Amino acid sequence: MSPLKEINHNLVKKILDEAYELRVHDLSQSIALTEKALSLSREFDLPSLTASGLSRLALYRMIRGENDVSLKMSREAIEIFTSLDDERGIAIAKYSVAGLYYKSNNFHLGMVYLLDCLISFRKFKDYHNESRTLKSLGTVYEFLKDFQNAKISYEGAVIAAKNAKDFNLESNAYNPMSGLLLKLNDTVKAMELIEQSIKLKTKTNDQRGLAFAIYGRGKVHLSNKDYTKAERDFFDSIERHEKFGEKLGKSMTRHKLARLWVLQGKRAESIHLLKDIIKTTDENNSLFVYLKATRFLSQLYFEDGNTTASLSYLQRYIQKKELAQSEQTIQVVENYERAAVIKSSEREVRLELEKSEILATKDRAEQAAMVKQDFLSVMSHEIRTPLNAVTSIISLLENRSSKEEQELLTALRFSSKNLLRIIDDILDFSKLDSNKMQLDLHPVNFNTLLDNIKATYVPMAGEKGLRLEMDLSPRLANAYMLDETKLFQILGNLLSNAVNYTTTGFVSITIDVSEVSTKGHTLNFKVIDSGSGIPSKDLEQLFESFYIPKSITTRDIGGTGLGLAIVKRMVALHGSEVEVQSTVGEGSVFSFALECEFAEVIESKNEVFLEALEGKTALLAEDNEINALVMRKLLEKYGLTIYRAKDGEEALKLSHEHKVDFILMDIHMPKLNGFETSKIIKTQDNINSTTPIFALTADINAVHNEEYTKFFDGYLRKPMEIDRLLEAFLKVTDETFKLETG
Repeated sequence: MSPLKEINHNLVKKILDEAYELRVHDLSQSIALTEKALSLSREFDLPSLTASGLSRLALYRMIRGENDVSLKMSREAIEIFTSLDDERGIAIAKYSVAGLYYKSNNFHLGMVYLLDCLISFRKFKDYHNESRTLKSLGTVYEFLKDFQNAKISYEGAVIAAKNAKDFNLESNAYNPMSGLLLKLNDTVKAMELIEQSIKLKTKTNDQRGLAFAIYGRGKVHLSNKDYTKAERDFFDSIERHEKFGEKLGKSMTRHKLARLWVLQGKRAESIHLLKDIIKTTDENNSLFVYLKATRFLSQLYFEDGNTTASLSYLQRYIQKKELAQSEQTIQVVENYERAAVIKSSEREVRLELEKSEILATKDRAEQAAMVKQDFLSVMSHEIRTPLNAVTSIISLLENRSSKEEQELLTALRFSSKNLLRIIDDILDFSKLDSNKMQLDLHPVNFNTLLDNIKATYVPMAGEKGLRLEMDLSPRLANAYMLDETKLFQILGNLLSNAVNYTTTGFVSITIDVSEVSTKGHTLNFKVIDSGSGIPSKDLEQLFESFYIPKSITTRDIGGTGLGLAIVKRMVALHGSEVEVQSTVGEGSVFSFALECEFAEVIESKNEVFLEALEGKTALLAEDNEINALVMRKLLEKYGLTIYRAKDGEEALKLSHEHKVDFILMDIHMPKLNGFETSKIIKTQDNINSTTPIFALTADINAVHNEEYTKFFDGYLRKPMEIDRLLEAFLKVTDETFKLETG
């Protein structure tokens, strides 16, 4: 470096460092100085400092809620650092990207970036950034209700901060640790930590951090029911956030204030505040708070008996979450793995397969697999949990709603089913990809199944002015041994694709019998449309994962790009193949054949349900208030008496006090999870040690937890299907009757 360039380099670095120190006191001045340094670094042709300036400016813009600008700057910084082969610089820029993702509710993709950053920071012994990353990881884990890993991350953040001798970073970790302890009901320790955080923030004059710490203390006061002090802290925090231009922090505090006002009896003020929060968070893309506020407001209206308003806000919650999750899913599964593979390959070539880099690549691949599985598990839980409440509320309201409310219910039911279809696509693809899926054959009323399929997709076709037709062979039997869910998904994916890519004309299902034996039929299925057709060049790739033909893709057509890949693998699971014929401009035909054994016609069991379950008792362990409310009402409708526990510890207490006929055990609960709770009930002295326990969970991986499988009599997946739930109860009841009469 020439003497002049070195002088310029030192000048720009000094400005950047000064700006970074100012960020906690005067963000506006910090931004101004960083922009000046960025301009000088470009003028002096200092690419490393240009990337640093962009990365830091991205962080400051993110704090201001300017997410699009922040993301653009971070990506430019990553490109420059990559060209310079600066791994630590790349990690710093990625940290800003991670913040953008998890602060806008994309926790899963945020986790991917944070884990990537953590590997690099530890490699370079960068304790400062390691502490920041661990604190952020703790936030993500806490949101995903993985409290154990959240606690480990926060504690690691404190250790790294002390190694860096940075009081600010240390206090940054104390704040969320205090919030975590609140969730674990340790209010005394929570108050000690938050007071320590406030003390350190005051000492370092970190005004933005102090606003968050005061908000944290307000939460402790709220937990202690000291509403006056809580309200005072919330107002103080809001004022400080406003001065600093911190939009997310202000929205979070206002949301907590709205919850406080409900407890104080200021219900009207709370509703007014929530509406304003929804408006502002929608404008500045604070999706995390937007979802909390819409769901809470829907709950308030539901409690007030205003079902129209409740459904309206619940629909907004569903639609926003559906849009976010469908976009995030492909980003996480596709982008991270693709980036990991590319990066791994480049390093192997560049470093000639040196041992250290091979090991690093292996670690990254293993972490990628772990993150993907964690993501799928958590995504299942986080989407299915609120969906459980939505579908249950729809069931409760469908017979008591006005015509106007019925229209809202219809729209809400459609949105719920669409979101569930997307998540099922992802989860089923994961199972198929890992060879964990098997056929679950049972007697199915074939006509009823076809009626349900038609009823599901007729509205979808009708919205586009299409005819949905069925051409069925008269030789079809009334019932076959089928995996009803998988056949529904196969035909559902083919039908939804056909409707999506057809603008005029029709979509039809034809089912014919080609072979007959004493045991059953070979059924030939065809889904035909008069749509846009598929170019021959796209046919070979059509059944690949995440593939959507560019020639026929529009912004109006959603989905994951997994539908046909799932169709292919599910048909193969039946020992068959799916074929396609298509002509551009005329339409497509998808066909497959299944060998199906005859079965007896399945009769309705509603009357049997009512008779068998009348007077039974059940223990419901469910930490989600809305889910618990609607499940109680649904089960009481069938004559059951319900004892409800809010967490694992309370479930244990109630299991000692009340002998029940069934136990419904949620898996993800505070204090003690459903796995451990069920194990204790079954293995220790308990009056319910022989009582059937059903795992009620939104986590797809729960069923694969071999250590605890023996403690459950069945797994019921959220959102709850009342027929499946009652069938499980009835099965145990029937067995009980046999024992009593035998």
